[in-house]
Amino acid sequence: MKNSPRIPMPERNPRERARTFDEVKKGYTEEEAVGEAKRCLQCKKPLCMKGCPVSIDIPAFIKELSERNFERAHDIIKNTNSLPGVCGRVCPQEEQCESLCILGHKGDPIAVGNLERYVSDRNMGGHEDTKMPSVGRKVAIAGSGPAGLACAGYLAKRGVAVTVFEALHEIGGVLIYGIPEFRLPNAVVQAEIDELKRMGVVFETNFIVGKTASISELLDEDGFDAIFVGAGAGFPRFPDIPGINANGVYSANEYLTRVNLMQAWKEGSKTPVLKGQHVVVMGGGNVAMDAVRTGFRLGAQDATIVYRRTEHEMPARVEEIHHAREEGVDFELLANPLELLLDDEGFVKEVRCIKMRLGEADASGRRRPEPVEGSEFTLPCDVFIVAIGTKANPIVSRSTKGLETNKKGNVTIIDDWGRTTRDKVYAGGDIVTGAATVILAMGAGKDAAKAILHDLGLNED
Repeated sequence: MKNSPRIPMPERNPRERARTFDEVKKGYTEEEAVGEAKRCLQCKKPLCMKGCPVSIDIPAFIKELSERNFERAHDIIKNTNSLPGVCGRVCPQEEQCESLCILGHKGDPIAVGNLERYVSDRNMGGHEDTKMPSVGRKVAIAGSGPAGLACAGYLAKRGVAVTVFEALHEIGGVLIYGIPEFRLPNAVVQAEIDELKRMGVVFETNFIVGKTASISELLDEDGFDAIFVGAGAGFPRFPDIPGINANGVYSANEYLTRVNLMQAWKEGSKTPVLKGQHVVVMGGGNVAMDAVRTGFRLGAQDATIVYRRTEHEMPARVEEIHHAREEGVDFELLANPLELLLDDEGFVKEVRCIKMRLGEADASGRRRPEPVEGSEFTLPCDVFIVAIGTKANPIVSRSTKGLETNKKGNVTIIDDWGRTTRDKVYAGGDIVTGAATVILAMGAGKDAAKAILHDLGLNED
């Protein structure tokens, strides 16, 4: 059994799911989960843990799962991971824990993410009050995305009073506005947040740290002992091409926020979104895949990715690219938009692109794309979505004296534990690194929580 093939997770039919927001992957049955868990070799020196940014004891939880000790498996995961239902769905396990699994040398690695999701889903909805005795300290967190929630969970588990301030009217940050429900249902995020509330974490929405109250006011007047800044990187980048300000052009952030957070896809929604017939997305990351697949679900006749390198260089997860292809997304690889052509009313109607070829490697290690002279072509387009990255939100840094940033506007940290140039202020996640993965942001939040506990003279365990 240990060397048997990996048990695949059932998925919805591509033709059916491409027009709905129902979750693509259906989840394991109990027998499938236990069967997959029994493939684990239980290595004495498990390499998989080295690939986990939040240090889940992976062999231990899988062993409990293989013996059907589901609650114990859940407890092991929750000891280091506040959001297992989220991580089980959106973490790039193929680049982290699963990439180091010894079984992967001669076959399929253990499906760590699928098992984590099963354990989390099975235990979702518990209603026990898990609030720890107070240690007499309180910490503020700016931003309720994955970094902030991970930091909050780690601190609350050790008896620290935590208040999370969120600028939007819903909690969850990029988890709730940026990732479509066919990949991460909002209900899963809400269930994880509810558990943090039962641990005593307090959430305040419609509160912009740096506007509603400054960091100095939170520290000096409201008595917080420390602040963690996990405000993310929500400022979109746009290409400098003619027509980019036309009607029908969105940043991926705005497009996905309208659909995911504001539920613009539902009939009768008060939030408008243009439901084009020809959707073109510029970019090759997970956000680009989310946007182009969302375009299909809003009724597009065709939806196309335009990416200036090859599929090999795409930063998106292989699974997301695969799902997009299954659902009928077209890929214009080695191509780059040059101009948006407009109709008489100022709406985009076509994208003029140029073919590219790969030259020498650039600073990122990827081969630099170069235009092929005379290779211009056009694509029909009535919705053009830009998904080429985001920048850090500057509100906190600009309003906080002594909080340094780098030339990209990201908050500067002075060690690996999220300490910043301002005393009592810590930071982590996208606002430090630029746009990255959910699990890396969670790892940064957890590391900063450890530093906060240390600096407050509290035990980390």
